[in-house]
Amino acid sequence: MWKLPSFLARTLTSGTSGLPLLPDMAEGHLPIHVNNVRSRLRDIVGASTNWRDHVQAMQERKALHTLLAKRQEDLPPRRMKDSYLEVILPLGSQPQIREKYLNVYNSVRFGRILEDLDSLGVLICYTHTKQETQPRSPLSIVTALVDKINLHKKVVHPDCDIKFTGNVSWVGKTSMEVKMHMLQLHDGDYCPVLDATFVMVARDPENKRPAFVNPLIPESPEEEEIFKQGEMNKLKRIDFSTASLLKMAPTAEERNIVHDIFLNTLDTRTVSFRSRVLPPNSVWMEDAKLKGLQICHPQERNIFNRIFGGFLMRKAFELGWATACSCGGSRPFIVSVDDIMFQRPVEVGSLLLLSGQVCYTEKNYIQVRVHSEVYDADTREHHTTNIFHFTFISENEVPRVVPKTYGESMLYLDGKRHFAATMKEI
Repeated sequence: MWKLPSFLARTLTSGTSGLPLLPDMAEGHLPIHVNNVRSRLRDIVGASTNWRDHVQAMQERKALHTLLAKRQEDLPPRRMKDSYLEVILPLGSQPQIREKYLNVYNSVRFGRILEDLDSLGVLICYTHTKQETQPRSPLSIVTALVDKINLHKKVVHPDCDIKFTGNVSWVGKTSMEVKMHMLQLHDGDYCPVLDATFVMVARDPENKRPAFVNPLIPESPEEEEIFKQGEMNKLKRIDFSTASLLKMAPTAEERNIVHDIFLNTLDTRTVSFRSRVLPPNSVWMEDAKLKGLQICHPQERNIFNRIFGGFLMRKAFELGWATACSCGGSRPFIVSVDDIMFQRPVEVGSLLLLSGQVCYTEKNYIQVRVHSEVYDADTREHHTTNIFHFTFISENEVPRVVPKTYGESMLYLDGKRHFAATMKEI
């Protein structure tokens, strides 16, 4: 079932997959250059390219309230192929753009890919909700959740063209699930690199209240399966949130795991609960973390003059990668990204505090959690904005991370849950 969304991308080329094909969504679509995605978004919402004009631009959007639908039933239904888009990142045919995407290992920076996926996901949703009679969209569409990004390759080559494809795969009342795929050109064929699932929400022109979006009508049995998978993904997210260790106690099995770790770290020479000894080939959890700070400048704003979600993901990933690298002692490769919840927007001018923590390790795998929060210098208050979960694989076997406190034990169990979910997926 989990492979079904890949049908949409693999209709584009022959020889990349032996799976059944859907009707070719690429028909009649011209690829968009990756540099034009953000400019298209600005045109759709009427955003200003000049930071000094952003207040006036946002004031002008208030008048678009009258264009919002009162009921979802008032909006025309859409098909999956109506929102289908292709975006080209021509790293091979246009070498001048490689520098932005190149890392020190002569491969593509995954953080830049996260930025492009975030922009594309928003543009796909605006394509789904587009009304021909409206020159500007009254909707403010923002990323609510990165449900899952699974990679098929460890290394992305910096000198071969990349193609992104995607479309809306499920729709609620005010939210949309977007399936996106990244493929890279090799020997004349586009080969799958990653599959991504994002959830977007639509809000009113001032980004204050939910707004209705066009319903989605599956046209074939394959599309019906994809739509059902979107509904199942929603239910999984609810179940996962309900069972969160911030709300529910650990299971009996998890409690035994925590107690075994505690017993294995007791100093046998003393009869004391406080005396702890680190087992061989292990590292205390408190020693497996890194922190960073980012000043949020206007350059990193999105079309609604808040900090671009893709920028936040890139910064979190880079800190997560560095955390995994320092813990494992060798180069880590990203395997999966999951469950990135955008809890609150980040305003321009904010101080963004990032904290990367290795929560769980197993053989060559490293599970990293990155917590981001904004600091208000006037009120001296901290507010969580995002939680990021990254799964890496290292070139060498990594030390076992060991929690000391109860709080660290909960982080350990949460990391173990995310790791288990990722391994089940891939």
